[in-house]
Amino acid sequence: MATEQSMETVILFPLSTEKSMRLIESENKLVFVVDRRASRQQIKSALESLYNLKIKKINVLINREGKKQAFVKLSDDSSALDVATDLGIM
Repeated sequence: MATEQSMETVILFPLSTEKSMRLIESENKLVFVVDRRASRQQIKSALESLYNLKIKKINVLINREGKKQAFVKLSDDSSALDVATDLGIM
């Protein structure tokens, strides 16, 4: 999974729910659904290379449906609102 070709397979899609919108506005966080086998480091390198983000921290969880979600805290000089607009979430 760490190869350059598989970066697109690590990040499945950005999540657009009420909670994720609140996190974008209040905590400068983005939420992505990722491959269940991906590690935090693989998620971080995929996001940095695909979307040119500066990431401060990543928290992951596996929800009841068995999908892995990555809560990505962006650095202070990156705006989650601008990235969400570029991704078409907002």
